[in-house]
This record gives sequence, structure tokens and C-alpha cells, in this order.
Amino acid sequence: MTDSMQMTFYEEVGGHDTFVRLVDAFYRGVADDEVLRPMYPEEDLGPAAERLTLFLEQYWGGPTTYSERRGHPRLRMRHMPFHVNPDARDRWLQHMRAAVDELGLPPLHEATLWDYLQRAAHAMVNTFEPAGIGPERPAAASSLPVHPEATKESS
Repeated sequence: MTDSMQMTFYEEVGGHDTFVRLVDAFYRGVADDEVLRPMYPEEDLGPAAERLTLFLEQYWGGPTTYSERRGHPRLRMRHMPFHVNPDARDRWLQHMRAAVDELGLPPLHEATLWDYLQRAAHAMVNTFEPAGIGPERPAAASSLPVHPEATKESS
């Protein structure tokens, strides 16, 4: 490497292996989380782990495999089908915090990574309702009847 070339954050923190370790540690926590686990419809968390690894690698200056396979990240859009409320966000951050801590990064790298993860988690919140997780939102229990006949029966 010449003086005119700067290393990316991805390279500085150890590249692919570091991001695999981060994501693996994160999903160990998610696997047993009663709020987050139902948001992953796949029986195996492996595909979700691969997508997150590829996304984070690309974001931090690594290979562009994520976009080559999936297009633009569109994080808000991709998370919209899920009930991401403050509780889900906080649980996500709790598992990610533990994963970041496992990496043992130098303080500046740790702070840089954690700052991004916190901002991203806050940006994904799409509801303040306390329930209704998963890709299919259940109908609200207190919704108004759709048909007038339903009102007559309940009066």
C-alpha cells in the first residue's frame, strides 16, 4: 500500500473475518430472543446472517457483494413489513452491543462502529405500538367493524 492510499474501515478492523464474528455473535443473541426471533421467518438464521454480513462489509468499504446480489440496501423499506418498535430496537441494540464487545476493537473503531449501529437501529423504528411482530401484522383487536351488520349483532 502506498502513502496515497488509505485503508477502509473494513480493512482497518480486520475485514471479512471481523464482520463474520460480529454477525455470528449478534445472531446467537437473536436466536433466543422472544421479540426478535419471530421477525426471521426462515428456520435457520444463516441466510439473515449472510445478508447482514454482506451489508455491513459493503457499508464499511468492503466488497460490494450485497448490492450485486440484492440491489440498493433500502433499509427502511426492507424493514417496513416488520413491527420495529422501541422494544425491538433496544433488544437489537442489546445483542449488537454484546457482539461489538466480543470483537475487542480499538476504542476509536469500536466507537465508530457503535455510533453507526445505534443510528441505524433508531432509523428502523416504524411504530410505537407495543405488539404485532413478524412479517404479517395481526389485525388490531380494537378495530372498528368493517360491515354494518357486525355492529347490529354486537348491540
